[in-house]
Amino acid sequence: MVQLYNLHPFGSQQVVPCKLEPERFCGGGRDTLFVAAGCKVEAFTVVGQELCQPRCVFSTLGRVLRLAYSEAGDYLVAIEEKNKATFLRAYVNWRNKRTENSRVCIRMVGHDMEAPFSETFRDQMSIVEMPLSEAPLCISCCPVKGDLLVGCTNNLVLFSLKYQIINEEFSILDFERSLVIHIDNITPAEISFCVGYVAVMSELEVLIVKLESDPKNRKSVNHHPHKTTNPTKQAEGISNETSQLESDDFVICQKPMELLGEKSKQSGISVTLESTGLADEKIKYFHVRHLLYRRFAPDISSCLLSDDIRLHSLQLLPIYQTGSLTSDRKNSSQEKVLLSLFCFFSLPHVGYLYMIVKSVELLSVYQYPEKCQQAVLTPQFLHVITSNNLQCYTVRCSAVVAREENPYVDSTLKACPPISMNVCALRIQLFIGLKAICHFKNHVVLLTKADPETVPERRESPKRLLLETQHSHLALPYYKMSGLSMAEVLNRVDWAVEDGSQKYERGLIFYINHSLYENLDEELSEELSAKVVQMFYAAEPKQLPHILCSPSMKNIDPLTAIKYLRKLDTSGFSSVLVTLAKAAMALKMGDLDMHRNEMKSHSEMKLVCGFVLEPRLLIQQRKGQIVPTEFAVHLKETQPGLLVASVLALQKNNKIGIEEADSFFKVLCGKDGDTIPQLLVDFWEAQLVACLPDVVLQELFFKLTSQYIWRLSKRQPPDTTPLRTSEDLINTCSHYGLINPWVNVLISSESLVDKNYMEDLSKLQSLICGPSFDIASIVPFLEPLSEDTVAGLSVHVLCHTRLKEYDQCIDRLLERCPEAVIPYANHELKEENRTLWWKKLLPELCQRIKCGGEKYQLYLSSLKETLSVVAVELELRDFLNVLPEDGTAAFFLPYLLYCSRKKSLT
Repeated sequence: MVQLYNLHPFGSQQVVPCKLEPERFCGGGRDTLFVAAGCKVEAFTVVGQELCQPRCVFSTLGRVLRLAYSEAGDYLVAIEEKNKATFLRAYVNWRNKRTENSRVCIRMVGHDMEAPFSETFRDQMSIVEMPLSEAPLCISCCPVKGDLLVGCTNNLVLFSLKYQIINEEFSILDFERSLVIHIDNITPAEISFCVGYVAVMSELEVLIVKLESDPKNRKSVNHHPHKTTNPTKQAEGISNETSQLESDDFVICQKPMELLGEKSKQSGISVTLESTGLADEKIKYFHVRHLLYRRFAPDISSCLLSDDIRLHSLQLLPIYQTGSLTSDRKNSSQEKVLLSLFCFFSLPHVGYLYMIVKSVELLSVYQYPEKCQQAVLTPQFLHVITSNNLQCYTVRCSAVVAREENPYVDSTLKACPPISMNVCALRIQLFIGLKAICHFKNHVVLLTKADPETVPERRESPKRLLLETQHSHLALPYYKMSGLSMAEVLNRVDWAVEDGSQKYERGLIFYINHSLYENLDEELSEELSAKVVQMFYAAEPKQLPHILCSPSMKNIDPLTAIKYLRKLDTSGFSSVLVTLAKAAMALKMGDLDMHRNEMKSHSEMKLVCGFVLEPRLLIQQRKGQIVPTEFAVHLKETQPGLLVASVLALQKNNKIGIEEADSFFKVLCGKDGDTIPQLLVDFWEAQLVACLPDVVLQELFFKLTSQYIWRLSKRQPPDTTPLRTSEDLINTCSHYGLINPWVNVLISSESLVDKNYMEDLSKLQSLICGPSFDIASIVPFLEPLSEDTVAGLSVHVLCHTRLKEYDQCIDRLLERCPEAVIPYANHELKEENRTLWWKKLLPELCQRIKCGGEKYQLYLSSLKETLSVVAVELELRDFLNVLPEDGTAAFFLPYLLYCSRKKSLT
């Protein structure tokens, strides 16, 4: 089976409808997927999230061993095996293969076509056979130029892509065997080729070289082999010594090695270029530049090479600027400009990513949590498969190129991560029996095969096999990719059992349970809901209370649900959850007496724990929207305290977010927009009391103070009775402080008979007096609260006092409420602020007394209190200096006498 995914984050998943069991596959250009099975290759059209559609089928000479596609030239190339012989063939013009029996032209590479005969190639597929002196082992197509590199035991053969021009309107794609790269001391298991860069990988070694086209070294390439790099004598000595010591009793293992740049010439691997093109043709490559050599050590615990230390997934990844294609799909010399090149290869537990162009350096190291079978690199992600999961990691390739083009690309307007930033895993997706992976465009393609022991001997339909799988959670992706709804899956279950007992497979149970948790918008019928209840009662009784809370089970008959709930043995799991499930069903069928009896059977604390175990008893999501349940609506009217405590517990246990909780209470109370119900205010106050660690205190303060201020300014009473009084909050919450005593004097100057108004005012004053409140953040929002009222005045003076603006506060109190000045000064003007008694308060009172008026007696009384304090605080000389020069001596004399005698008294 082949799976097709959109690139992370995966937007869709599809099953490719292969006729035969797939063996090899690769992406083809913008919209095609090739799948090889047996002696056939199937091509599928892949467009967006639509289902893959068969495009064409063509036969191969034998079983396909390797398969590759080149977008430049739009051709497919394969290594095929027949009768123990291997063949290299390229499939050209395959898009014109209409049917499996359509005519196909087979021709030899480099064979010139005559015009009348070649015209037949225009509308039919051609197969180009490329004979080799050695058996081909691996292949790689240059993603930029379309040239083909073939790996053999002792050499690499380069076939350059070219076009035979038949006439002005038509040309035929062909290849020229232009270069042979002879390599010693390494047998290629995988190769990768890109615009002259060649990467060769054996089981334990990786070599990367660059084929240079510098004409200065033209003499180094002839039509006969000529070594461009000789291994060092030291390397030869090691090789000879190794061969002499190896025997049946010893295995000589070379130590790990990493050589970068010119030092990689010391690897001991000889590289020789032999030009095989026509003598009059321009030689494309002249000499070799070594870039990287990396050797790993085998597992010495075994005489055989362990799979745990075998390299795989060699890949050169180019990043380039793109140009325009020519009309006949030829490669324009200006088509692509290479910006950078990266090389990736991997061990089963570690992956390595190198930067090649400009400098050679190790960019990232990937540590896999499980044994990696294969990996594929893209400019943005690294996709890795293990036996049972697909992993996705970040890569820094695009960031490297972006920073090379613009060192200042990382700014406030456009983010670009540092290339030194550690890589991280983004996603792990479970699958059964992953075998291979490839990537093209915006798709990741997976090949999976079930283990032989999981496949039944009898041949059955895939749907039936899917229902009987024993892999539990690993079966989930296959149910999803089947395209069946939950109801369609349930309708395929064999429910009829003669003896009344029924066994349900784990994979099916897991799929149904997962689907019911996933908040799908699918509602099961009453009949199917009853069958689901029956299934879980028999197979997973602990899950029965949970699945009954799913929105998909909306149509369940409550009597049926209660019948099964009553039969549950609650000794092994939470009985309170069963109680709440029965209470919900009783409410659904209108039996309020039964509902009350169930709710009384547990304490409120246990009921809160029950709601934490199953939040969907209160809150559900339908079509992405939060919907309070019938249970929540009932608790709002009968037990609002329990409801608030339960939602608070959900938030504390990360079962609901802050914004979700706010939205829940608004929807529950029928409020929208900026209207805040009292129940939500109760919830905010409960959050402060609970001191939840993930709650941002200042945001919560802002919510509460804004609501208190709005109510006070509009004289708007709460829509329901508050759950806590200001006194409760002061006694139970450290964020609510004791209200300053002078505030009570100020408030008592006017009669405020509205109890709700007084409660909101006291809560606001208490918050401002608390130790945690950021006063500066709320001052701009005090404007709706007028100072014309004592309530508004008290709040403004409290805020400015917290901001240490004492002069301004004294002026306001002297003007509006002189009787509160002395209590204010006694409480606020202490320690470093005591000087304000004689520097601010005393002169202000004297000045106002001079002016007379209706508040004369209040000012006079306050002056006497002030003089008593100042006489105690100051020495006689200082006291005389602060007294007014035009004051009446008889009035100040008693205070002067006290000030002069206090030293003798002490």
